[in-house]
Amino acid sequence: MRMSELVGKEIINIVDGARLGVIGESDLSVDIDTGQIMYVILPRRTNILNFWVDKQQMQIPWDMVRKIGNEVIIVEIDQGNLNFQRYSV
Repeated sequence: MRMSELVGKEIINIVDGARLGVIGESDLSVDIDTGQIMYVILPRRTNILNFWVDKQQMQIPWDMVRKIGNEVIIVEIDQGNLNFQRYSV
C-alpha cells in the first residue's frame, strides 16, 4: 500500500469509538532498514487555551492497526497507555 492511498483516511479507535485523527495531518515513522511502518504519529488535538504551549503528538504502533477501509483505519488501542511525545512549535 502506498502512502497516497492512506491520505484522508480517518483513524478510529475500536475500543471506545474515538476519532483520533486523519492521515495527512500526521506522519509515519518508518524503519529505514526494512521499510516497514513503525508508528502513525498524530498531532494531539488542541483548543484555543493551549494553542501557545508545547504541543503533544500521539504515537500509534502500526501493529495496533486492525483494518484499513475505504474511508477509515480501525485501530485497537487503550488510550490510557498511548505514547505521547512533546514537541515545540
